[in-house]
Amino acid sequence: MPYDFIGDIHGHADELERLLRRMGYRPAGDGYRHVSRKAFFVGDFIDRGPDSPKVLRIVREMVEGGAARAVMGNHEYNAILYNTPRADGNGYLRPRSEKNIRQHGTTLEQFRDRRSEYDDYIRWFRTLPLYYEEDDFRVVHACWNPLSIGRLREELDDDRLPDPVPQELDALETPLAQAIDRVLKGPEFSLPDGNHFLDKDGNRRMALRHKWWKDPSGATYGDLSVHGTDPELESLLYTGEETDYYGVTEKHVFFGHYWLRGTPLLFRHNVCCLDYSVARDGQLVAYRFDGEEALTLDKLVAV
Repeated sequence: MPYDFIGDIHGHADELERLLRRMGYRPAGDGYRHVSRKAFFVGDFIDRGPDSPKVLRIVREMVEGGAARAVMGNHEYNAILYNTPRADGNGYLRPRSEKNIRQHGTTLEQFRDRRSEYDDYIRWFRTLPLYYEEDDFRVVHACWNPLSIGRLREELDDDRLPDPVPQELDALETPLAQAIDRVLKGPEFSLPDGNHFLDKDGNRRMALRHKWWKDPSGATYGDLSVHGTDPELESLLYTGEETDYYGVTEKHVFFGHYWLRGTPLLFRHNVCCLDYSVARDGQLVAYRFDGEEALTLDKLVAV
């Protein structure tokens, strides 16, 4: 089955419909559909953008109608924890802090008079797998890490969150919580000597997102940071403990999460990130996969 892998949508329904139509999908009785292909969403349907409810309707109709597959993104995961009460009655598994309310607030406002519909989507999020694999490709929201995937395979049924949601997921203190965090949010490495930076939302960060597909041997902090780092750290040799990376002989892997900018590109012949910051004046990007042995730039589509 040929697949069209689609990156992070973040509430941008108009761009999603334009992308689907450009690739030949047309509305049918049960949602958008292609006569010979299937869409595959890599997660992060909600938050930030102007119409998360419409995005969710489109994606869910396609998934439930058999016209698409989807994996969970960290924003769907965060929404689940945001709405799961702690067993001790002290708040929720994802604290309703100023930062977390700000991140999810746009979606909450869009569902303000549709609470039952919102709750139904939260239940639907829990049916989404955390990763997906076939003979010639893999899909995950942020990072395909063999140890983390192995842990999820051991502990989860059908690669989905347990029901009820485990209380220990509110902290990264168990192997399961750590594995979920790694595949949905990706690895980070600490900056040396107490250095920090401000992320895209103005939050102070002491660690950088790590290029888990790049060999860290002999690399610098600049080489391994997804978004670059301070000039004085760019050429500093990386001395962290992260040694595992996604090799050149592995299956194709498709993912999102990383807020890339500029002209869509491939990191490698088997590594494709599809998040090009549609929620920050970027593009919504897809890769049209037909089983090729090496991914190629001409298969990328953007709106």
